Amino acid sequence: MFKQFTENIAGNDVYLIASLGIFLVFFIVVTIMLIRLNKQHVSHMSDLPLQDEQINSANNLPL
Repeated sequence: MFKQFTENIAGNDVYLIASLGIFLVFFIVVTIMLIRLNKQHVSHMSDLPLQDEQINSANNLPL
């Protein structure tokens, strides 16, 4: 079905290569951002839901 659509488009190789290029560039950029991410910030953010101090202070709030 899709082959019929791509055969009618002139220069369909350009679209295929461009979409592959965009795909690769996106995931390369995301990978580089993850590698350069501050590990202390990630650790701090992952510990936030587990901290007892915030839970206890939230339970002591007056209604």
